[in-house]
Amino acid sequence: MTISRIDNSQRTAAKVAGASGLFAMAIVVFANYALLNSLIVPGNATETARNILAHEMQFRITVACFVLYSLSVVVLLAALYVILKPVNQGLALAGAIFRLVFAMLWLLSPLNMLGALRLLGSASYLQVFEADRLQALARVTVAGTFDDYYVGLPFFGLAATVCAYLWLKSNYIPKGLAVFGVISSAWCVLCAFVFLIFPHFNKVVNDYWFDSPMAIFEMILSFWLLFKGLKLVDPTQTQAGAA
Repeated sequence: MTISRIDNSQRTAAKVAGASGLFAMAIVVFANYALLNSLIVPGNATETARNILAHEMQFRITVACFVLYSLSVVVLLAALYVILKPVNQGLALAGAIFRLVFAMLWLLSPLNMLGALRLLGSASYLQVFEADRLQALARVTVAGTFDDYYVGLPFFGLAATVCAYLWLKSNYIPKGLAVFGVISSAWCVLCAFVFLIFPHFNKVVNDYWFDSPMAIFEMILSFWLLFKGLKLVDPTQTQAGAA
């Protein structure tokens, strides 16, 4: 399909996609590394539980940040659908659905965290359990956020792969950036599935390398959409320039 024009709704959606993409990335990094990780003591459920109870407000802010992240992903997928629908409506819809599934799976993380708080609470029905067992259960529940992410990651990667392919077909962004997006996102999908089957795969390929290339693509794309917008390039002009 040849794209001959960009309408105002697409231009507005590009700004929304850029802003929501950057916001989503910033808030999830802040929530994970500045808020949640500082409360977790590896291998020590008791100290982790004490940290959570001593900094319950910080823990609850992390929960709120995770919910906001999911909301921003929904805004992002809607904006991307508006932009990419003229290129291929079916693929744009598939990309939006994949990203929606990821956003819904991500919501399991704040639910797990609220469950951990309930286990560490003072409700009378909890008194039948020993404190150390409740602390261990709470730690297991918080650790479930790791599984939530890696179950959702294939859907995130598939969404990014489909959208990167549509970016490549559309000429809305530089072709080199779109190609990098296709490769990095497909790599993420591959790593995510292999990791789910072989949990020690991250000993061979560090798990930061699963999604970091795709995250770099998404970040560059967000900046491009926010500050550069959509730039329609006529393929015939590109060929003429190359000649």
